Amino acid sequence: MKTVTEFPREVVEIPDMGIVMPDGCRLSARVWMPQDAADKPVPVILEHLPYRKRDGTTARDCLTHPYFAGQGYACIRTDMRGNGDSEGLMEDEYTEQELQDACDVIAWAASQPWCNGNVGMMGISWGGFNSLQVAAMQPPALKAIITLCSTDDRYADDIHYKGGLLLNENLGWGSTMLSYSSRAPDPALVGEKWRAMWIERLENEPFLPAVWLRHQTRDAYWKRGSICEDFSRIKAATLAIGGWGDAYKNAVSRLVKGIEAPVKGIVGPWIHKYPHSAVPRPAIGFLQEALRWWDCWLKGIDTGVENDPAMRLYLMDSVPPRDWYEERPGRWIAEPDWPGANISIHRLHLAAGGMLADTAGALPSIAVASPQDCGMSGGEYCAIWLGPELPGDQREDDAKSVCFDTAALESPLDIVGSPVIRLKLAADRRNAMVTVRLCDVQPDGASTRITYGVLNLAHRDSHEFPQGLVPGEVMDITLKLDDIAYSIAAGNRLRVAISSTYWPLIWPSPEPVMLALHEGAIDLPVRPSGSGDEVSFGGPEAAAPWQTETLREVSNSRKVERHAKTGEVSLVIVDDFGQFRDKDHGLVEGGIAREWWTIHPDDPLSASGRTHWTATLSRGDWSLRTETFSEMHSDAKNFYLKGRIEAYEGENLVFTRNFEDRIPRNHI
Repeated sequence: MKTVTEFPREVVEIPDMGIVMPDGCRLSARVWMPQDAADKPVPVILEHLPYRKRDGTTARDCLTHPYFAGQGYACIRTDMRGNGDSEGLMEDEYTEQELQDACDVIAWAASQPWCNGNVGMMGISWGGFNSLQVAAMQPPALKAIITLCSTDDRYADDIHYKGGLLLNENLGWGSTMLSYSSRAPDPALVGEKWRAMWIERLENEPFLPAVWLRHQTRDAYWKRGSICEDFSRIKAATLAIGGWGDAYKNAVSRLVKGIEAPVKGIVGPWIHKYPHSAVPRPAIGFLQEALRWWDCWLKGIDTGVENDPAMRLYLMDSVPPRDWYEERPGRWIAEPDWPGANISIHRLHLAAGGMLADTAGALPSIAVASPQDCGMSGGEYCAIWLGPELPGDQREDDAKSVCFDTAALESPLDIVGSPVIRLKLAADRRNAMVTVRLCDVQPDGASTRITYGVLNLAHRDSHEFPQGLVPGEVMDITLKLDDIAYSIAAGNRLRVAISSTYWPLIWPSPEPVMLALHEGAIDLPVRPSGSGDEVSFGGPEAAAPWQTETLREVSNSRKVERHAKTGEVSLVIVDDFGQFRDKDHGLVEGGIAREWWTIHPDDPLSASGRTHWTATLSRGDWSLRTETFSEMHSDAKNFYLKGRIEAYEGENLVFTRNFEDRIPRNHI
């Protein structure tokens, strides 16, 4: 990445600008703007997050916001109320209060003498979500947004549920937020009140895994904030960006198709990261692309963005399966409109003998009864921490599934869009799921997961009103797999793998299930193969990186352990985020996240998840540590959750709090 230090306008930084909300709550903002903004007002770019601007997102903030400021923007990075150095309390994600605070910050910023009255909003993940949701509220000054790795559908396409099934990320990310939101503000910014703010947070900290688990269907809780309920509410020009290695890849297509305001989409090979610093490479000059967007919609400059293709997609080449890639070979393709006129549907049928054929034929009833540990090669639901989180070789999971393969391909097959599979099947229990993986099989048998989908069969007709199954009754189901752009090489085979479980991504059905598969066909969105890039991007640039002293190096591990005595299988994840001292203000921060996901291959009720986060903050003699714990298991009727916060000053335990909940299963 090229570091840029010289900009058209000199930048000043304010580490703590107070923005007082109408109810008196003071939000803390880190602000970068041109030194002469008071004389030459500029547009504002807002990023509104709970992830702590002082230590949580500093690395990426340093790369991004000074770059925009040097090009004539005022960048405001607020800590949401109840987080970082802001006052108040946080109750949940995307609350009315959170979104109204963002609207109030936008109105405040637009009225400042250094602002020209135009505001943009941007963010990745949480910041991408609330950019969309705030845009739907139509604050007058908000003219454009850039949303990255986010979604328009909080129920169907977030970290809580997928296909009407419970994602284990519901516990995993809820544990992440328990750690982040229970951390103290920095006394160097907020003064002596830091401790009172911290204790108030600890006393009121929500246990979000239980909050989210109380809404197992697509009810009003999830519809609020799901902008897919009415795309016409988005009036701001929208640039939507995603990555094929990320959990939120599907939203880009829907946003480009559904939003009536100016909208464009970009999807690269990346995991859950900004595209100028993302992996797998190639990274792109995201900040230059963003400036084209901002300059057009916030400054009125003709930058040509309105003539960009509707979708710019990275078409990944076939590669051997690995759980981590530094680089993915491929090429950039472009579709002027979306859905693209270049894309047609190629149907393949599940056929006898495990074949995937162009023509339909008789398929004898096939039993699908996967062991509960099928899915251990599935990788992380949302790859983010730069560890071995991507789906590795699928052969072990394929062996626990029913597979249908094509013959070796005579020419490359470019899949661009959302494969859709239709199945005729029955289940022998009232609650059951089906998982479908589309895989690229190398000549040596190695299997790479291209894309996948899961479906709670009780949700076959509705995510809002599930219906239990009638054992033995044959159902026609339709399952959309995740969006993808992938070129299968000539000589490889295409595989459809079908299983009745997918652990540890998905919480299992309450009983072992056997599916009876009677018929099936998959529709592949296929684009003519070509060569060379159809569009290009500048190389990645950024402002000077965060200046830190490394006290402990980052490390990541992911191991599958099989217990000889009990027969249980565990996935053990340890992400050590290291420990760093900020060379500017001296704050030392560090963290370690640990997860254990355990199940017996024969017993779905043996499933359990457990997490433990350690977070540290210090400066001189001041030293804090929080230890946060979460766990979950279930029986046939209920989920059981526990949580705990321990807060330390030095080595003294100053606060403890326990959470415990029992939540009925609702067709899950």
